[in-house]
Parts: sequence; C-alpha cells; structure tokens
Amino acid sequence: MYSKELNSIKKSNRFRTRELYDENLIDLASNDYLGLTANKELFQNAYQRVLKNSYTAPKASMLVNGYSTIHKEFEDALKEANGFEDALIVGSGFLANLSMIEALVRKGDTLFIDEEYHASGMVATRLLSKNQVVIFEHNSVKDLLEKISNVKTKGRRIIAIEGVYSMGGDLASKEIFDIANEYDALLIVDEAHSSGVIGENLLGIFDYYGITPKKNHIKMGTLGKAYGSYGAYILASSNIIDFLLNRAKAVIYTTAPSLFDTALGLESLKFIQKNKKLIKNRITSNLKVIKESLGITSNSLIIPIEIGDNKKVITIQQKLKEDGYLVGAIRQPTVKSAIIRLIAKIDISAEQLEQVCKKLEELR
Repeated sequence: MYSKELNSIKKSNRFRTRELYDENLIDLASNDYLGLTANKELFQNAYQRVLKNSYTAPKASMLVNGYSTIHKEFEDALKEANGFEDALIVGSGFLANLSMIEALVRKGDTLFIDEEYHASGMVATRLLSKNQVVIFEHNSVKDLLEKISNVKTKGRRIIAIEGVYSMGGDLASKEIFDIANEYDALLIVDEAHSSGVIGENLLGIFDYYGITPKKNHIKMGTLGKAYGSYGAYILASSNIIDFLLNRAKAVIYTTAPSLFDTALGLESLKFIQKNKKLIKNRITSNLKVIKESLGITSNSLIIPIEIGDNKKVITIQQKLKEDGYLVGAIRQPTVKSAIIRLIAKIDISAEQLEQVCKKLEELR
C-alpha cells in the first residue's frame, strides 16, 4: 500500500521520518524561541496549579463541562494583555485555523489568503466553495489591493495573514491592516511565530506596529512556540468569540484543551511579561550575530538560508549534527525551494551562534 508514492518521495529526497535526536545537540531547529521548555520553575508552577483543581484533565468539550477555571484564567490574562474583548482557548494552532476559516467564511463571503499562509489554513479553504477563496501573492499589498477591489461581493471580505511567516521569517506588511480597514474586511492574523518574539511588549505583530485591536481584528496564537507548551488561542470581539463557540466544529466537537498545557501557557505569559526587557536584549544580541555572521537582517528569530537542493540541505544538516548542532532541513512541499531553517533561539549563546553560522558559511 502506497509503495509507489513512498518511493517517489524518497527519490526526490523529500522522505521524512520521526527521529529521537540526541539531547546533547545544540537546538537551532525548534520553535522553542525563548527556551522555555527547559524552564523547570514554570513547569512546577503549572503542575501545582493543576493539582489544586478538583480534576486534572478537561473530561469533555468546552460546551459540555470541559471548561475549567484554568482555561478562564488564561483567557482573561490573554485578552487583558493583548487588548481584545474576548478570548477562546483551542486545542492547537491547526484546530484554531480550521475553526476560524471553516466557521467565519459564510455563504456569499470571500476569503483573501496569503499564498504562504500555514497549511492548516489552506486545508480549511478546501471546506469552502472555490469561488469563495482568493489567494494573493505573498505579502503583496499591490496584489491584495487589486484582487480585493475587483471581487464584487455582497458578503463579508475576510483577509488571512501571518504576523511572522514560519519559513521565511518575514513580517506581515502593516499596509494590509490599512486595506482591511478601508474595505471593512475581517482580518485574521496568525501570530503563531510572532507572539512572544516581536513587539514592545513581545505580544506580536499588533504590538510591533502599535495597532490597537478593532472589531474587525482576530488574532490567533499558539502555545507550542515561544510559550513552550501546547495549545492555541483566538482573540477577537465578544461577538466573534460567541459565534465561534456556536459554529466552529473544531471547537464544539473536540475535548477542551489540556489543563496542564493551559496552566503552563499562563505561567509562560507571566514570565514573558515580567522579563520582557531581558528577553528583548537577548533577541537583539542574537540577531546582531546573524547579521554580522551571515549578512542576513531579520526582525524575527527565523533565519532561512536558501540552498535550493533537497539532497544538499540534508547533507548540511547531517554534517552540522556531527558537529553538535541541530538545524532544520526544510524541503517541498513546505517550501518552494529547499532551505536550511536556523532558529536563533535566545537560550543559545552568542558564541555558539557564531560557531554554527561559521560552519554554515563553509557548507553552503
């Protein structure tokens, strides 16, 4: 079964496997941007919080009796920190994108989605009618403006972008927020890779651009990146959150998120808020190393290095592993052309970062 397909994947050097990596490798591949997965104090605090609860798992969906005070505490903290009316905890970022796109794009509405939007959003578009989905060129204000002005609809216009794009590490254009306002469009912003990493208060792209959330803004963030946990959340107006609770199948028919992961997400949020100055200094320091060593200017911790050859990226990754470093070897269909994806995590010292950058330059 599927032997021909698997052989084809192998021949193109796109075959993937699960691997138990040596824990002694210096991790420059994961999305644990702030190194919080190794923070035992946050883990212990979350553990103690769950133990105080009368039960340790959610037991049911949110709309039955799976909604806990732990969920509500985190939702309240998120909406207060980010300046949104309401919040909704979701099991994962994938489920959050499915929830939003499948539920919010109604009959007669049109979704304008960036071509490099996360795969979860693209999967969700397949649940819609083809004439409801318009894909625009990556981060192109010109292409979006042309397409949104040419589509005649009596329904809603909905735009979907990412705050920081997961493979390129580039930031969403601020002008897209202006277009959403001009056309009274609902704007979905996937902040999975920007929350905890950019902005004056490390809250993501809204914070980075100094944008006060409006009724037409929706922010989705994950806990599995900078927050060092697992799960996701959606921030929006009270009306939109209520609508998702009543229409989003990936919310209604799914067990509520893990109590421990949610408690850990709250601990991480508090830690980031308390230590934002130190964290920002470390981010600035690492990005300076990247600039000086690789000649790459970045505002995010995602550093894509174009290789263009599937076999070569695997070879580079393997050689770096032999030297004690783990980087991402990203191939199609995740990216159009193979890249080494280096994450300048702040728990990596400047010296270690300089060393891996030097080795990368030699191997490119």
